Amino acid sequence: MSTPENNENVAKAAPGSGVPAITSDDVAKKSWFARLPIVSHLRQSVGLQRGMLVTGLVLCGIVLICAIFAPLIAPYGFNQLGTADGNFGSKLPPGGTHIWGTTVGGYDVFSRVVWGAQTAVAVIIVAVIMSIFAGVILGLVSGYLGGWLDRILVVIADAVYAFPTLLLALVMSIAISGGQSSAWGGIAAAAFSITVVFIPQYFRVVRAETLRLKAEPFVESAIVLGASKTRIISKHIFRNATRTLPLIFTLNSSEAILTLAGLGFLGFGIEPTSASEWGYDLNKALPDVTSGVWWTSVYPGLAIVLTVLGITLVGESMNDLNDPRLRVRRKAKTKIAKSVEVK
Repeated sequence: MSTPENNENVAKAAPGSGVPAITSDDVAKKSWFARLPIVSHLRQSVGLQRGMLVTGLVLCGIVLICAIFAPLIAPYGFNQLGTADGNFGSKLPPGGTHIWGTTVGGYDVFSRVVWGAQTAVAVIIVAVIMSIFAGVILGLVSGYLGGWLDRILVVIADAVYAFPTLLLALVMSIAISGGQSSAWGGIAAAAFSITVVFIPQYFRVVRAETLRLKAEPFVESAIVLGASKTRIISKHIFRNATRTLPLIFTLNSSEAILTLAGLGFLGFGIEPTSASEWGYDLNKALPDVTSGVWWTSVYPGLAIVLTVLGITLVGESMNDLNDPRLRVRRKAKTKIAKSVEVK
């Protein structure tokens, strides 16, 4: 005989559907995974939004695979000019042992593009994580405490935000490394340069949310109960003020790729003997375009475009799915479809 306690753990299943009943414990075990940003958006998406999200995830996945397994995928090193049989040769067309040809300097184009994914991902991770860490802390403190500290931070953030992104990153890159450095030194310099540009964006978003949440009843209740400012900021405001960070992360990641490519294209990126960088390869491929050598510029350019496209598609899909109006329409359509099936 079933008891109420047992009934609470059993979900209702349609008679004759052949679908086993799912307990609430199973749902609870899956809930933490279902709440993850990308997973939750993928479950909610339908139609064109799902197509955009899946396409973006596939492109981003290819870049991540190339970055992680670059030593296994790339047939040669990023600065390798030859083998035991001799040098590769300059401007060799695609085919044979060099499926994407070689550059004017004698580098294998396919290997340079694959190794370039590793540099791009490293810069994105370092730059965006540092900018999130600094921007979130400054936004929380500025928005909650207010006063003269808030006014000073707002003025500084607006001043930095007013500068063109690439110009500010260029100045910071020159100041940090003089435009030339080793692999990790160049990655760190590019990351620091991009971090300075991105901090005001996170600062402004988190500060605006903090100002809104500060007037909410649950925050006022915590103040009445005697909670400290540190506890209120970390426990009550932090989680609610940072819900949009995954979306900003995706949008800033694509901008970080373009900024890194711009630094490399202008000659202030990473030296080719230290690491592979798509923007630098594009800069060296400019003279080849007029002579009919297209492969030295097309493949690095496609790598930049497809990477930015993939990240942008993921970000735009998440932005659309975060709109409550879209979720309401989707639920309404689902209910209508179910009612039609029942009839």
